Amino acid sequence: MRILLVLLLCLPGWGSAQIYEWQDANGSTHFSDRPVADAKTVDIKPGYDFYKVKTVYDGDTVVLEDDRKIRFLGINTPEIQHRDKPADAGGDEAKRWLIDKLRNTRVRLEVGVEKTDKYGRTLAHLFTEKKEHINLQLVAAGLAEVSIYPPELHYAAELLKAQDQAEQAKLGIWGRPEYAAIPVASLTEAGHPGWTRLVGKVSNIRTTRKSVYLEFSPVLSPSAALRAGAAGGVAFEARIESQWLDLFPDINGYLGKTIEVRGWLNKTKGHFSMLIRHPSAIKEKP
Repeated sequence: MRILLVLLLCLPGWGSAQIYEWQDANGSTHFSDRPVADAKTVDIKPGYDFYKVKTVYDGDTVVLEDDRKIRFLGINTPEIQHRDKPADAGGDEAKRWLIDKLRNTRVRLEVGVEKTDKYGRTLAHLFTEKKEHINLQLVAAGLAEVSIYPPELHYAAELLKAQDQAEQAKLGIWGRPEYAAIPVASLTEAGHPGWTRLVGKVSNIRTTRKSVYLEFSPVLSPSAALRAGAAGGVAFEARIESQWLDLFPDINGYLGKTIEVRGWLNKTKGHFSMLIRHPSAIKEKP
């Protein structure tokens, strides 16, 4: 199991920092932004070849002239219409912006630690010939939200700073009612599609060998609410994988606090969960 041992990533200059990898006596792999004995530098070479973009698939996915499909690292844009699924709010806007930005220019890639995803797409940050960081500009325009998947940590600080500014200015998705934070108390058995923001109070913290669960105050579904005192309801918990705990502050510090979590809902056996991969997906509320 990989254990990531790094400082929290909102450090100045993280985007340009080296990432070091080493193994301990038990064979566990560690990463850090500081060199230690016997560590090797993770090979993340910026690309210096430029390519034309053949197709803009959506706001965060393109196809190059060599037929490689590129998925942008560190961000997520709303979905466009796909088969029988309607477009998410802001999905078409992000795609149009990207088409305009990439017209009459070429791009180079900075490929991630993990070169491809499970769909065979190349994972990368894109830069134009004018040195424009496309991933970052999408976030700055409010057309994408930051979605950090460890160990892909390059440019995390820059992306999060741009997101904070866009959110405060209510740009793009941050000004749309479809992406307003939803109280956990209003979550129903129907759930909520797509990327979601939920706000609630952490009532319990449960630990297993593989994960830590932030359990939120119980929520009654509309049908259960009609039966005063009835058992049951819509349960919700945020899950953090143990291998990434070193990225987070003291998990127990969330107990009893009202927080916002950001991600995608999963429903299993009548309850909802959300996988939290990085501390940037948790916001403490006053």
